Amino acid sequence: MPVISDPSEFNEEELYVDLRAALELPLYLKCEGFNFAGSVKLKAAREMVDAAERAGVLRPGSVLVESSSGNLGVALSVIAASRGYGFLCVTDARCNQPTIRLMETLGSRVQVIREPDPVNGLLGARIAYVRALCASDERYVWLNQYTNPGNWRAHYRTTAPAIARRFPDLDVLFVGAGTTGTLMGCARWFWQWRRRVRVVAVDSVGSVTFGGAPARRMIPGLGTSVRPPLLDTSYVDDVVRVEERDTVHACRRLAARGFLFGGSTGTVVSGAEAWLAQHGRPGLTAVGIAPDLGERYLDTVYCPGWPEEALTEDPLETALSRLG
Repeated sequence: MPVISDPSEFNEEELYVDLRAALELPLYLKCEGFNFAGSVKLKAAREMVDAAERAGVLRPGSVLVESSSGNLGVALSVIAASRGYGFLCVTDARCNQPTIRLMETLGSRVQVIREPDPVNGLLGARIAYVRALCASDERYVWLNQYTNPGNWRAHYRTTAPAIARRFPDLDVLFVGAGTTGTLMGCARWFWQWRRRVRVVAVDSVGSVTFGGAPARRMIPGLGTSVRPPLLDTSYVDDVVRVEERDTVHACRRLAARGFLFGGSTGTVVSGAEAWLAQHGRPGLTAVGIAPDLGERYLDTVYCPGWPEEALTEDPLETALSRLG
């Protein structure tokens, strides 16, 4: 086992779940939640912070600020605490309460945006808040995960090669689309080195990433109300869109077999199942990326009655009321 001094130095790269036994689904899940941030976002966070340090953008006294639906915020909280920076996460009311408490426990501040931008939704409002803050105070450093090439380079360097080593005969890779950092890093690598591998993006219904009509979405992580600047669709072979109720159903089916995954993973599994039902064939090797685990979703995805009640209630207020 490794001996580390920085929490970002550890990330389990070799764990996969074979879903044939659990769901009778011919899919291997690459589990990215086994690190000190609990998600795949630790890779991008470390890549972006390291680059900012090398460039001299981050200095003693700097305060990191980032717009995040949750997982990147936790990852940056871990790194900021480890390296002595302040961190402000700008999120919105869809962010899970356990995620907010976790960031605060790590010493970060959290700003919750409640009013959406009239055109670009909650994400647009979050980004506007960050821009105004950075313009008013030079201490703040915005890594900007939405345009930062470190977001995809982290997965070009690590995630995609690790999958290729484990599955040299890979046929299809399923990747959830949020900022599209994971998607673009993996897609670029396979396009360059293993062009026969089909890369399938999995998106949420209500997301505008691939030109869909905008609609309310309750599960943080995948999907967006602003088309990601990192996205280059020429690297993507297919797109599958998943309803949030199907995401919840997939998560609960997995939990019933002892695998507690997060909402993004449920979306990927549901999308992969739909794609494989239409395009699968005997002997096909398929891998999906599972971005996180499920503990932070106990008050939402795994709560009886959700998301029906969430469609009419403020998710943050609902979670607070459950805490008494």
